[in-house]
Amino acid sequence: MINLVILVFVGGAIGAMAREFLMLSVPNLADGFPMPILVANVVASFLLGLVTGLHNRRAVSDDVNTMVGTGIMGGLSTFSSFAYGAWVLMNGAPAGAAVAILYVLISLVLGYCAVFAGLKLGARGTA
Repeated sequence: MINLVILVFVGGAIGAMAREFLMLSVPNLADGFPMPILVANVVASFLLGLVTGLHNRRAVSDDVNTMVGTGIMGGLSTFSSFAYGAWVLMNGAPAGAAVAILYVLISLVLGYCAVFAGLKLGARGTA
């Protein structure tokens, strides 16, 4: 049990640092659209799907799946930032509600597609 906690702890630290580097390197769009949050969540969705697909076919161990899937992807993706980004858009510019709804829809569709692509790639064994 303690080993799993350490794996999640270390993975979470790696994921949180990766998210911060991404947040510093990907700019928001001119209308305040939170592109860094979108990119972080879509990348995390893809990588979670990939590691899950690899784990399902036993190409990675339970420990790797825990560290990457729960730890790193948990630290990289962020629902609170996603929700806050939508709130900021909703309460911002005159077209804020439309942009916020677009942001939520794009995030959900791209996140789902990224998980699906990662699962398919991991299941194929080409990763």
